[in-house]
Amino acid sequence: MIEQNDLINQIRAYKPDFDSAIVSRAYDYAKKMHDGQTRASGEPYYTHPVEVASILASMKMDTGTIVTAILHDTLEDTEATYEDLKKTFGVEVADLVNGVSKLTRIESQTVEGKQAENFRKLLLAMSEDIRVLLVKLADRLHNMRTMGGLAPEKQRRIALETLEIYAPLAERIGVHQIKEELEDLCFGILNPEARASLAKRLSFLRSEGTGVVDNIIGELQKLFKEAGISAEITGREKTRYSIWKKMQRKNVAFEQLSDVMAFRVVVGKVEECYNVLGILHSRYPSVPGRFKDYISTPKPNGYRSIHTTVMGPEQQRIEVQIRTRDMHNEADLGVAAHWAYKEGEEAPSLKDVRKYRWLRELLEILEQEQRPEDFWENTKLELFQEQVYVFSPKGDLIELPSGATPVDFAYAIHSDVGDKCVGAKINSRIAPLNTKLSNGDQVDIITAKTQTPSPTWERFVVTGKARSHIRKFIRNQQRNEYITLGKAMLQKIFRQEGYEFTDKAVGNVLKNYKAQESDDVYAGIGSGLIVARDVFRAIFPAHKTEIAKRPSSEMDHAAMLRPQAKGKDRPMPIKGLIPGMAMHFARCCHPLPGDRIVGIVTTGKGVTIHTIDCATLESFSEAPERWIDVGWEEDAVDMPRVGRIAVVIANEPGSL
Repeated sequence: MIEQNDLINQIRAYKPDFDSAIVSRAYDYAKKMHDGQTRASGEPYYTHPVEVASILASMKMDTGTIVTAILHDTLEDTEATYEDLKKTFGVEVADLVNGVSKLTRIESQTVEGKQAENFRKLLLAMSEDIRVLLVKLADRLHNMRTMGGLAPEKQRRIALETLEIYAPLAERIGVHQIKEELEDLCFGILNPEARASLAKRLSFLRSEGTGVVDNIIGELQKLFKEAGISAEITGREKTRYSIWKKMQRKNVAFEQLSDVMAFRVVVGKVEECYNVLGILHSRYPSVPGRFKDYISTPKPNGYRSIHTTVMGPEQQRIEVQIRTRDMHNEADLGVAAHWAYKEGEEAPSLKDVRKYRWLRELLEILEQEQRPEDFWENTKLELFQEQVYVFSPKGDLIELPSGATPVDFAYAIHSDVGDKCVGAKINSRIAPLNTKLSNGDQVDIITAKTQTPSPTWERFVVTGKARSHIRKFIRNQQRNEYITLGKAMLQKIFRQEGYEFTDKAVGNVLKNYKAQESDDVYAGIGSGLIVARDVFRAIFPAHKTEIAKRPSSEMDHAAMLRPQAKGKDRPMPIKGLIPGMAMHFARCCHPLPGDRIVGIVTTGKGVTIHTIDCATLESFSEAPERWIDVGWEEDAVDMPRVGRIAVVIANEPGSL
């Protein structure tokens, strides 16, 4: 348990003149507000926020962030209010605490819905001040360290969420020390056998290979000293989780991996990084395809370093990372490094924070997605994947998930570029839009003003941003089809009952359907969510009418036929539908050209085409307003169609 003086001394070690009074005040306030509350382990609850504050102090964070950590659960779990915090600790701390707090009332009943709504709030808060995310990551880290008292199933759920969302977020802002510990803790919960096996093998490798590592470090030190370069060299194992991921990705055993160890060379100046690189490559053969210069072209999260792999002493493949001391600090602490030793400065502005492309794209997904579950899924797509790095024609480095295509790249550049994309050049050669991009590719997107997103793109795009934009376009396109269809269906009923149809009449019953405008009602009818005759009854409650059952043996040509488009504008050879309307053939009866057919408005699917004698139609006999008169185009017989053939044969030799 960390006492008040312990925390103050921890902060004073890197910031002697900090405001210790506000930290003491926050400590006492949290202890008082959480009085009587305990954690699953039985410890007093206030010890948790203090531990979170200690994690941030180990990262040398500013006082405002540490005070926020101490208070981060007061709004959610105690009677404290935003106004209380604002009055006692200032508006900056109050805003940060509010950003970290979960939503207390969430309408969605699904686990994913609740996760999505809480993450929406966190995303919006961290877009205003990235320190919200730093506190949240430290909070999650301490919770992961102390989950022993929770039920195994709950541990697995939290670990999976951490691995899919919070560890990638830590990587995105460059806080690798938190990212690596989160991954290792999750690995131990989700796959304890694999983690234990790797730990055992690494321990053996460590005991057997100590001399080899020391020899390599000694030889490198000698090389650099002869060149007049002072360098700090360390050798370290790659993390268990990163090793396991590589084994899974390459489908190889541990013994087949040749780069379990990595060596880090830290020098004083940038030019010395390149001098070290030259010395390494002149002394040892480099491994083709294993060189990356993140100094001249930093990663989107600000990471800078040179990576190279060489055949080192005794022909062992060794991976070397070369960087300056400042780069090394930023590699461990990421965005947090910019707060170290800084006191009393303003938080990064919205403009500063949104320089992170991944954050801009998550905010864009937030704007596009309507359902919390879709937002949650696309967020995971955006974060939880291996990355590839490609270049724009101007030389800008674009980070994309592994498996990304030119369409994903186009949307990463700008949503308008994605929407208007018609083709792509990869390394100056025309390539299909579903081509998977590789590290180092230069991608040039070809656009056209008349182009719109294709629904087929959703089959191969991998980024959440691309998928959310394509889905939004499909939703809007589908809505327009439903509006046209629903309005036509309602007009038909008005004609049948001898009334003149007007939009104003529909406007009088908008409240009945919680609609903002008439088009909302028409879209509901067209999609099958609202019954057209119910709308008619709501408009004319005094009108008496008999609803006759629709005979399934004959077609009523009372007409919903509308002007038809010919040729390529219609995707299916059916007349009686609006061009481009969502439509599919029923699998229960598999209608073929020449069969007598009827259209049925199906909830969420548009129009389903059935044969007139299909048994399924009986279930729609009480809903004549959902029936649409359709027929085959004259040239339909010549068009290929999929049909069902039932064959009965005797079970004897030669039958097949």
